[in-house]
Parts: sequence; C-alpha cells; structure tokens
Amino acid sequence: MKWRLAETGIICVVVMFIVASQNVQAQITKNEAQKSPWGPTDEIGTLNMMTEASKLDVLKQVASGKVYDLGVDLFVGMPNCCGSFGDPPFQIWMTHTPARDTAKELLSYSGDAVSLYTHSGTHLDTLNHFGLHGKIWNQVSAKDALGVRGWTKSGVDQYPPIVARGVLIDVAKSKNVAHLPASYAITVTDLQEALKKQGTTLRPGDVVLTRTGLMTLWPDQAKYRLDDQAGLSLEAAQWLVEGQKAMLLGADNFGVESFPSKNPDNLAPVHAYLFAERGVSILEVLWLEDLAKDQVYEFLFIASPLKIRGGTASPIRPLAIPIQRK
Repeated sequence: MKWRLAETGIICVVVMFIVASQNVQAQITKNEAQKSPWGPTDEIGTLNMMTEASKLDVLKQVASGKVYDLGVDLFVGMPNCCGSFGDPPFQIWMTHTPARDTAKELLSYSGDAVSLYTHSGTHLDTLNHFGLHGKIWNQVSAKDALGVRGWTKSGVDQYPPIVARGVLIDVAKSKNVAHLPASYAITVTDLQEALKKQGTTLRPGDVVLTRTGLMTLWPDQAKYRLDDQAGLSLEAAQWLVEGQKAMLLGADNFGVESFPSKNPDNLAPVHAYLFAERGVSILEVLWLEDLAKDQVYEFLFIASPLKIRGGTASPIRPLAIPIQRK
C-alpha cells in the first residue's frame, strides 16, 4: 500500500513537471517576435486594419465641428521620459535673428532649429522600437535590418496617416480620482467598468486611448515621470488587442503601460508584447483632459507621423472630432 501511494506520488510529480515544462516552453515560444498575418513585407502591423471603407465610414459619422487637440507643447525643460537612459532632452535655438534695430532693414529674417529625442512629447512609437531576442515584428533581425543610421524596416516613414474611430476609456473618472496612484496597473475589470459607466462599446479597428489622469500633473518634471507611472497591465493590453481587436493603443502617460515592471527579466512587458508579438503600435503622452471634461468618448481620430526614415517614433499632433454615438 505504501508503495502504491509512493508510486502515485511519483507519477503526480512527473505529470506536474511535464505540464510545467510545457507551460514554460509555451511561454518561451510566445515571447518571440511573430510573423505578420499580412505577409512577409508587412512593416505596420495592425494599422493594416484601416481601409478606405473604414475611414470613410467614420468620417461620415462626424457630428460636430469642434476639434480636440490631443498634443502637448514641445519646449525646453519639458518632462522627458528617458533622460536617465542617456536620451537627449528637447532643445530649440535661433539660427537667424533680425537686427535689434529693425527700422534699418527691409526684411526681418528669423529661423530656428530643434534637437530632440523622437519620443519627445506626444508621439507615436513604431514596431521597430522594441523587439525580442534581437528580432522585431515579422521576425526581422537586427543583424539584417539595422544600420548605423537606423532600421530599414518598420520605420515611421512607412506609416500611413491614421484615420479611424477613436474611443476614450476614462479610468480615472471611473474611479473618481484626479489621477491613478503611482505605478497602478490598470486591470481588465477597470477597463470594463469604465466602459460600462460611459456607455461605450469597443469595436474592431478602434484607436483606444486610456486616461490615467496623469496629465493633471503635466508639466511638473518631479511628478510626471516614467519611473512610477500608472498604466495598462499586460492582461489589460491583451484584452484590448486580442479580445476587442483594437488597432492602436494610447494613453496620457509616458509608456501606455504601468511602470516599473513587476517582471525583473522584462522591463517593458507591454511594449514587447504589443510591438514584437502583436504588431500593435502605441501613442504616448496624449492630452486627454479636454475630451474627458466634455465626456467625449467616441470620436474621429486623425494623426499623421513625420516621415523620418527608419525612425522608431515621431512627434505628432493628434486630433479628435466627436462622432455620432450608436
């Protein structure tokens, strides 16, 4: 009898080991850059969900002439996500100035130049921004597509103008707070509850913008910073992308996801998942306060990144125009 009990115990341990090994293997297999369902030449991932028909459909739904500006100002001293990583802050300087005594000259010529990290202010992150094990979306290898001046694949120059239905999920309002607590990881339940309170339904191909309320701290560098920001949990991002078929994700924080990561081996799990595994680009540092104030939850979303060849990001100035709520 003792032998049978021992034998049963050994079998259970072996079975558990096999199952655990399979789970680990599945996790390893999943944490890799994936092939695109849009073919071997795809460089824009889920933005392929946009069609002429989908764009025309949302344009027909415009219900107001009011335009909401979702971009922030770019200025010297603005909050910078990645200065601790060695990335440069925004700078602007005059290259030409008119004479002080302008009465003596016919033309008063002014010109300026800027230097900035492409992830400055409100911006779009592209699919070559993050990868896994040396490969980006569509299993493109850094060895094959990364040069001294940047990537030759999935750069922001390949991105089309974005015209789609946008949805605001106001998690901060749903929880009745000015902004979510430091490092708070938004759950699937949080998103579902906010959508229910708003009376909003997500649809495939949506641009989904999540409000944490952190823009109420902008532009205080001591309070609006990357190292302790609230944002999406991995599970919430998976629900939006896999469950709701969102085309593009954005938020009013620095990285869309919650920081710091609770995974010591992956400092940006949502980034890695979205870019490398699902082909989903993201929008960061969005000004969502005006939309939230007016309770505009459904809108025509328009944004067009600069054509920076090979760029991992581009500053943008997105626009939102209210549409009819169905």
